[in-house]
Amino acid sequence: MTSVLHRTLRAATVATVVAGLAALGAGTASAQDGEVAEPAEFTSMVTAMATPDMVVNNDGVATPGEPGATGTFHYRLNSELEVICYDITLDGVTPPYQSPARTATHIHEGDAGSAGPPRIAFPNPEDAGDGTLRSAGCLQGPFTTGVMVNGQDTGTGFTLDRIEADPAAFFTDTHTATFTAGAVRGQLTEVPMGGVATGAGGAATETGTGTAAIALGAGAVLAAGAGGAVWLRRRASA
Repeated sequence: MTSVLHRTLRAATVATVVAGLAALGAGTASAQDGEVAEPAEFTSMVTAMATPDMVVNNDGVATPGEPGATGTFHYRLNSELEVICYDITLDGVTPPYQSPARTATHIHEGDAGSAGPPRIAFPNPEDAGDGTLRSAGCLQGPFTTGVMVNGQDTGTGFTLDRIEADPAAFFTDTHTATFTAGAVRGQLTEVPMGGVATGAGGAATETGTGTAAIALGAGAVLAAGAGGAVWLRRRASA
């Protein structure tokens, strides 16, 4: 009777350990995907209003995207932590998505009117129930896209301070099966933080211990108005 009880206990212990390892493995996989919690501070913000007329193919030839479609891509960057938070909304874009990258929604390196490699791949926006496609969250580097050039992923070694140094040298887009070159595309534009321009990893406020990034809470949103994009923000709680 005792030996049977011991075997039962050992089996239960093994099962518990296996389950724990499986949970750890799942957590590791999630971390490798780059999804993280929103940080308390950001070093800069950029935005893009994406339209079909901005799309070019891989040869740099104008290749209009989906007629009538639009996209708003809002990004908050913490280049010290290599965290980028995204808030993407697509209207009039028709899935299914299609891209040789891991996802079909990206930030590419490339000037207006030119093509360029993807540097960051974001989760594709999904229908929120009202026909509008949305995606929001935060990713942390090192970044990968799943696109290989000369045996190396196009996200390898990419850092967010490169966007901060020259936002206009990057564009963001999303690709679908019908519009493989891009359904919509827009060049990144810097959004001043609290009226203070930031960039190249520079901080926007100073504290007694040195330069610090502006703190933004989870309620930070972008609102587009006649005067341009305005970032409404609240300071994160202690």
